[in-house]
Amino acid sequence: MKLLRHGLPGTEKPALHDERGIVRDLSGVIADIDGATLSDEAVERLRRIDPATLPAVAPERVGPCVGRVGKFICVGLNYIDHARETGKEPPAEPILFMKATSAIVGPNDDIQISMMSLKTDWEVELGVVIGKRAKYLSKEHALAHVAGYCVVNDVSERAFQSERGGQWTKGKSHDTFGPIGPWLVTRDEVPDPQALQLWLDVDGVRRQTGTTANMIFDVAFLVSYISQFMTLEPGDLIATGTPPGVGMGIKPNPVFLKPGQSITLGIAGLGSQKQQTVEARN
Repeated sequence: MKLLRHGLPGTEKPALHDERGIVRDLSGVIADIDGATLSDEAVERLRRIDPATLPAVAPERVGPCVGRVGKFICVGLNYIDHARETGKEPPAEPILFMKATSAIVGPNDDIQISMMSLKTDWEVELGVVIGKRAKYLSKEHALAHVAGYCVVNDVSERAFQSERGGQWTKGKSHDTFGPIGPWLVTRDEVPDPQALQLWLDVDGVRRQTGTTANMIFDVAFLVSYISQFMTLEPGDLIATGTPPGVGMGIKPNPVFLKPGQSITLGIAGLGSQKQQTVEARN
C-alpha cells in the first residue's frame, strides 16, 4: 500500500493512494498514519479494506507521510562515492546523527533558506519507517521491524554543519529541512530495499543519480546497528544516506541553493517530491 497524509500543516488526515492513482480518505478508519497505526496487524487491517469503499479526495496539499515522528535518525557518508566527493574516507562504522523533527515538512512544501545560510545543499535519501519496537536486533530480524519506506530530502547547511563547530545537527535541522513522502510505501511492496534507483534535479539539471545497491551499510544492517544504541519505536524515521552529486561535491566550484530555485527528487516506486526554495521567515 501507499499511505499518505493530506491537509493543512498540523491538521493532516490519513489516506491511501490506490492502484488507479486515486487518493482515498482513511479518516473514518484510523486517526492518523503514525506509530500507533504502523504495526503489521494494523497495516494488514488496512490492506483488507476495499479502496473503492473509501471516499475519494483531491488533496490541496500532501503532508509528511508519517505523523508525530519520535526520532529522525540520519546516516552520514553511506555511499562510497559520496564520501569521497566530500574529501572523506568511507567510514568503518555507520556515522549517526539526529535531525530535529521540527524540520519535517510535506514533500512539496517550500524549503526555507536560513537567513544566515551560505551553503544550503540537497540530499536525496531512502527513508526507513519503523513499525515495531526494536532493541538489540540481529540483522536477520531487522527488516521485519520496518513498516515501510519513503523519499527524504535531507536538506543540509554545510557551513553550519562543518564550519561552526560541534556536531552535524545544527546544519541539518532548520525548519523545512526534512521533506518526507509523498507516500509511506509498505514493506511488502519493497521486496529489496537495496535495489532502488534515486535521483535529484535542481532547476531541471540532473545532480544526483544513484542506487541503494551502492550503500556501504545496507538497510537491514543499519536498523540492527542503530538498535544496539537506542530503542527504535514505531514511527521513528531513519534517513539512510545520499549518493554522490551533492552541491558541495561539485568541482572545481561547489554549487549551493538560493531562494527562487526548484528541486525535484524521487525514488523508483516511492514517488517524487518537488520543492521551491524561499527566504526563511520568522
